[in-house]
Parts: sequence; structure tokens; C-alpha cells
Amino acid sequence: MSKGQPVDQIRAAAAAGQVSFGESRLQEAIAKQAQLADVEPLDWHFIGRLQANKVRPVLRHFATVHSLDSLELARRMARIAAEENLSPAVFCQVKLRPDPAKTGFEPEALRACWPELRALAPLRIEGLMTIAPQGLERAERQALFADCAALARDLGLRELSMGMSGDWPEAAAAGSTWVRIGSGLFGARPPN
Repeated sequence: MSKGQPVDQIRAAAAAGQVSFGESRLQEAIAKQAQLADVEPLDWHFIGRLQANKVRPVLRHFATVHSLDSLELARRMARIAAEENLSPAVFCQVKLRPDPAKTGFEPEALRACWPELRALAPLRIEGLMTIAPQGLERAERQALFADCAALARDLGLRELSMGMSGDWPEAAAAGSTWVRIGSGLFGARPPN
């Protein structure tokens, strides 16, 4: 996760072979992308709450979106992606534990709308994304990530976006294919 990190840090990571970078602030990301246009190929992922009014610019600047959290948003994304002649990779954000700070599909709601979601071309639903609520013990995080992996298998999805700098080992053990490592890679974010 390169959010809040200076361009020179991202450039150094890219020189060391890192190509995928996650951002959650659209304007910050657009500026970084412009400054890093000479570094190819970089793979930009939008990670963070996606507001309906930001769908078009997010789809224009990111090949992958990790935060599809409702059927309504999926419909909007599909319509705009078609208008823009884009086929973004998408992760459905699932909310597997109570957490007032997080959004996402409840598992049963996701199952109920799954046939429509899968048919929303040109979106390419690649997998599921979840974030562990603050304060969970290690065993509780392991169970959460295992539940997400089981739901992905049930839906026929192979990709899992789960785990951050503080809990990536549990996520990786559960089968995560994408982890969001920011402070673990770059250190603490510089003050704004």
C-alpha cells in the first residue's frame, strides 16, 4: 500500500521489482501516477471506500478495484466501464464480522445477488477482499480469513485480497493472494 508515501519511495520499490501499488486517495494517486509515468509497467490498485461519484476517474486510473461493496455500486461501475471501454478487475468487499467502521457485502447478501454480479460485464470479478476489524486476537483473525477463503471457494473465485502489515501472516496462511503491505514495506507514513 503506497498511500501517503512519497514518489521517490515508490520509485525505489519499483526499481527493486515491485510493480503493484495500492492507493485509496484518488487525487494523490493521480499525481503519483503522472510523476511515475516513466516507470513501466506499474500496476495500480484502488484500495479503499469507493464513492459513487468517483467511479469514473477511479476506473480511468486503476486496473483493479478492491472495494466493490454493493450491488448498486457494481451496476454503476459496469455501466461506466462499458462507456469508457474498460474491463476492470474487481474484488467484492465482504464484511464477515460486525464492524461499524467497515462496509461490504454480508455473505448471504453476496450469495443472493451473485448471479447478477457475475453477469455485470465488462467487470471481471476476480475475488473477495476483507479487512479484519481492529482488536481481534490472532485466532479470531485466522478464523475470519478462513471464512473469507471458504466463501471465495463457494463462489468459484481464486483471488483473495486480505491481510495488512500487522496480520498478513494469518491471511497468507488462509490463502490470500494479495496482501496490503504499506508500513511493513515503506515504514510509517510521513506526516501530512
